Amino acid sequence: MILSATSLNATRRRSDLELAAVDTADVLVVGGGITGAGVALDAVSRGLSVVLIEAEDLAFGTSRWSSKLVHGGLRYLATGDFATAKESAFERHLLMTKIAPHLIQPLPQLLPFVPGVSLMQRAAGAVGMGVGDLLRMQARTPRSVLPGPRLVGARKALSLAPPLNPRGLRGGMLSFDGQLVDDAKLVVTVARTAAGLGARILTRVRALELRGDGASVEDTLAGERFEIRARSVINATGVWAGGLDEEITVRPSRGTHLVFDAADLGNPRAAITIPHEGSVSRYVFALPQADGRVILGLTDEDAPGPLPLVPKPTEQEVSFLLSSLNRVLEAPVRQDQIRGSFAGLRPLIDAGSESTADISRKHLVKQSTAGFINVLGGKLTTYRRMAEDAVDLAVDVRGLHALASRTSSLRLAPVDDAIARSRRADAAESVVDGLSVTQAEIEYAVRAEGALTVDDVLDRRTRIGLVAADRARSEAVVSRIVEDALSQL
Repeated sequence: MILSATSLNATRRRSDLELAAVDTADVLVVGGGITGAGVALDAVSRGLSVVLIEAEDLAFGTSRWSSKLVHGGLRYLATGDFATAKESAFERHLLMTKIAPHLIQPLPQLLPFVPGVSLMQRAAGAVGMGVGDLLRMQARTPRSVLPGPRLVGARKALSLAPPLNPRGLRGGMLSFDGQLVDDAKLVVTVARTAAGLGARILTRVRALELRGDGASVEDTLAGERFEIRARSVINATGVWAGGLDEEITVRPSRGTHLVFDAADLGNPRAAITIPHEGSVSRYVFALPQADGRVILGLTDEDAPGPLPLVPKPTEQEVSFLLSSLNRVLEAPVRQDQIRGSFAGLRPLIDAGSESTADISRKHLVKQSTAGFINVLGGKLTTYRRMAEDAVDLAVDVRGLHALASRTSSLRLAPVDDAIARSRRADAAESVVDGLSVTQAEIEYAVRAEGALTVDDVLDRRTRIGLVAADRARSEAVVSRIVEDALSQL
């Protein structure tokens, strides 16, 4: 049962899989993160036929491990990378005003003027926020969407961030940026929007070999191998891109976050922005979330060696994040207050830099010797521009007949009314006490958002799985709802 044109579910997957095996698509997209989903949407909205394959699940990799910010690039300003900062500000404008205003909200961010933040860091932060506001104005983002930066006094700073140490507090600099409701939700929504325009979104289909005119793939659910033919192929597999093209050298960088109960940090109403000791360009952020949590991040560490499916934080990173936060707090946060943690690998392009922190966040779009297109690097905020550039190149080198890109003004699909139409008597009830996720949302994840397993729901359609204790007490209920929903498709 397909509920609407944008619905992704097991029934639609089976149908689309059969067609993908016999048809020839204009564009085959490999990778179901934000870049791959963005490429699928850009291509299908130009009138091209599209198949997207993903070895695991939508948003399985790096895309779900971000800081959940749609940001204007304060860090890039501090390092003199004005081009990337300008692009970020422009793409943030499109996301917050045209593409996904229903998925993004303004987030106040406070740089506190405390003894642990030097005069140089205060000045650099204030100047950077001021220049960032000029870029906001250049992008034409109204102040009703993102208010301008301003100095605040100590009383206001403490009302926004109660755990700050009041001794020596001299107020701070308040600015605003964009915050996603959830990064994985953005990926799924982009994929649903593409599906609504006719793209075939196929999870659990692994690419074994890429060519300029298609790919050898495996349906990992059925264990069957087959060929997908396409007039162009775009490799958007992020940190795994080198496994499909030996010409690509990816230098993964690990970014780690810690999860806290917001109550343990005084229920802050603004993100606390903390410069690294001795740096004017790198920061740690304590970011309040809508679900009563705060995430603390992030690191930027080289991650050589084999690529894990699910990266793990190191003890050194955990200690660094805690010590950075505690530099500005009155009462130190303890390690036993950490409710969860997560880490993601950024797909940076190896440019020979000593540190991954020094590698540019600009993206790469390039045709391989085998004839397919690689797109990697960049960051979540600029996914749309990366996708547009990748499809532009595919159209050019493969001679595709396509319209100009439309995604700068294409609104992403809303949540459809499947939740309201849930057949469950307990639809409005929470999965378990203390969590805001309802049973109808679990059902919706299966019926309309492409979830096929309990893990898909716990770890990507909701973020219950970020806290191990919440996962443990929710798993049985979620499993029952998932089984019921799958049986009714």
